[in-house]
Amino acid sequence: MSHFEPNEYINYEKLEKNINIVRKRLDRPLTLSEKIVYGHLDDPAKQEIERGKTYLRLRPDRVAMQDATAQMAMLQFISSGLPKVAVPSTIHCDHLIEAQSGGEKDLRRAKEINQEVYNFLATAGAKYGVGFWKPGSGIIHQIILENYSYPGVMLIGTDSHTPNGGGLGGICIGVGGADAVDVMAGIPWELKCPKVIGVKLTGKLSGWTSPKDVILKVAGILTVKGGTGAIIEYHGPGVDSISCTGMATICNMGAEIGATTSIFPYNARMKKYLGKTGRADIAALADEFKQHLVPDAGCQYDQVIEINLSELKPHINGPFTPDLAHPVSDIGAVAEKEGWPVDIRVGLIGSCTNSSYEDMGRSAAVAKQALAHGLKCKSKFTITPGSEQIRATIERDGYAQILRDVGGLVLANACGPCIGQWDRKDIKKGEKNTIVTSYNRNFTGRNDANPETHAFVTSPEIVTALSIAGTLKFNPETDYLTGADGKKFKLEAPDADELPKLEFDPGQDTYQYPPKDGSGQHVDVSPTSQRLQLLEPFDKWDGKDLEDMLILIKVKGKCTTDHISAAGPWLKFRGHLDNISNNLLIGAINIENGKANSVRNALTQEFGPVPDTARYYKKMGVKWAVIGDENYGEGSSREHAALEPRHLGGRVIITKSFARIHETNLKKQGLLPLTFADPADYNKIHPVDKLSIVGLADFAPGKPLKCIIKHPNGSQETIMLNHTFNESQIEWFQAGSALNRMKELQQKSS
Repeated sequence: MSHFEPNEYINYEKLEKNINIVRKRLDRPLTLSEKIVYGHLDDPAKQEIERGKTYLRLRPDRVAMQDATAQMAMLQFISSGLPKVAVPSTIHCDHLIEAQSGGEKDLRRAKEINQEVYNFLATAGAKYGVGFWKPGSGIIHQIILENYSYPGVMLIGTDSHTPNGGGLGGICIGVGGADAVDVMAGIPWELKCPKVIGVKLTGKLSGWTSPKDVILKVAGILTVKGGTGAIIEYHGPGVDSISCTGMATICNMGAEIGATTSIFPYNARMKKYLGKTGRADIAALADEFKQHLVPDAGCQYDQVIEINLSELKPHINGPFTPDLAHPVSDIGAVAEKEGWPVDIRVGLIGSCTNSSYEDMGRSAAVAKQALAHGLKCKSKFTITPGSEQIRATIERDGYAQILRDVGGLVLANACGPCIGQWDRKDIKKGEKNTIVTSYNRNFTGRNDANPETHAFVTSPEIVTALSIAGTLKFNPETDYLTGADGKKFKLEAPDADELPKLEFDPGQDTYQYPPKDGSGQHVDVSPTSQRLQLLEPFDKWDGKDLEDMLILIKVKGKCTTDHISAAGPWLKFRGHLDNISNNLLIGAINIENGKANSVRNALTQEFGPVPDTARYYKKMGVKWAVIGDENYGEGSSREHAALEPRHLGGRVIITKSFARIHETNLKKQGLLPLTFADPADYNKIHPVDKLSIVGLADFAPGKPLKCIIKHPNGSQETIMLNHTFNESQIEWFQAGSALNRMKELQQKSS
């Protein structure tokens, strides 16, 4: 399965056996997504299968966790009382390194600041059999692609961009930490049977058009919620014109359309990448089982989108949402019309989405042309290598130096500015400005905590070209630059090798193997720590209806997990539930006053911060609810956005619709995520009302719940609320959380 796990093997025989059982039962051709998902069923002979409706019980092959979410996942695993993980698992230190002055200095600083957390993760990994990738090793998704993903794998990761592994033909799904704990505990993992959206690619990529433009185009078509509950399956003759790492880019950003995951069929480009990353043996085995690693002829998709790559133009999406798509040729005029700043302050390339050898090579090819004409970037310019292997290889092959020469600053092998880990100094907070990135997400304030930063996402080569020009009004396909000699010239479309001619340079060894027996390893969590806190079980449901709940906040408009539990400076508290709960919903807009982090305390009638108000309600023993809009909880997989409201006394979240991961995370922590049967009922609830959820004694799958709204004038009205709970998820609610239910089952079995 991996060089790092010599005793763990790929079991294509079992995959084949399960696929054949399901194909015989369904009696129809299968999509690739179905083959791999159904191939991992716990009971393929009896599992009820209906796309978009039934819940599947699955057995993933492995688990991956990044350091910000691994803290809470490992704390929950410790609470389970189990001695060792049941499947191969890894921890990756990539989220806690702040971009400030450059790679080496920033890494050194991060190790000092986060020593307590890194020590906890390293020792917890050693004790429970989890591999540990040290800070500086690289971004989780690049490490997975280089070492752990393979055609046909089912991998779950505690990060929303885990689908990156679909570039190697795997079903790789982002989840919350509680889901990871289930799999690490050897419990079947539940997933609502996904629909399958087919994206047929024809033609061939060429010129300035890159793999990133495929997903930017798809995001514009499907929007941020168009992929919810579905796997995006790319197929067609155009697939073969995309490199393996390019396919990974496309799958990675599928998280921005709400997709469960995305996948490409096994092909020669994947085989080439496996060979170059020291896994030719896996490619040879995949060749033997290739019929199970591609879709069946005649398989049916729930929806089909067709994109001709030969006609696709370079795109740039934003600002403030990743689905606002524009051709690069139009963005200058659109920005001027909308009043968006056209001068680019900073260009940033890299991130888990676009930091491959090919990405860096194409960016360097653009930079080299500018240098040949005596030009450097007009905008500030940063480069984030995706892994230590990529960093070492682009240093050896000269790409890094070219990017420095054009004005770039090479940052640490980490997430950095993409997740808000950026100590930005060139502007003041509140200053209106534009940045362009090759990242995946561009929600308000995400990169630098400045709500006036207009962030646009595009390909690394377009970021490089725009940074050289310094303006959104530059179209590299048609426009000219003026060289140092005063002569005009046009940038040629970049060309670069998808993989190095020599072998990859692995760089420094940054992996810690777990010992064969970690039972004697001590894991230290100080009771006075401000970074780490052992978890206490949430209270069980008391068997009564939830009556007279106050409304903590009625959210207006978009509410991502960044709004619910901000990242950036708050990342340091990801292992301390009480401390990080001080950021609960501080970014959400209150419909009552149009402000963020300002809500009315219904008991005192005073306005104050959201977390303070929630704590007051908890202290007074008052249950509360949140009212949300469409696609509530989109974005990151962070389960803190579910843990925090539960910790501070929340019981119910009622919205027009939920993002998949967040809805599951809420269920896992014993909350009730409910949706309006009639979305117009959102307007019937006011922040000063009280709510009662009745009929919980008869809580059952598919049965709506009744909500009584009590208005301050004494009148009341009743609305109906839908839910997606199955029987086992109802047991989570009744037990107080999924972890509580797991312990109950363990006690019964023992």
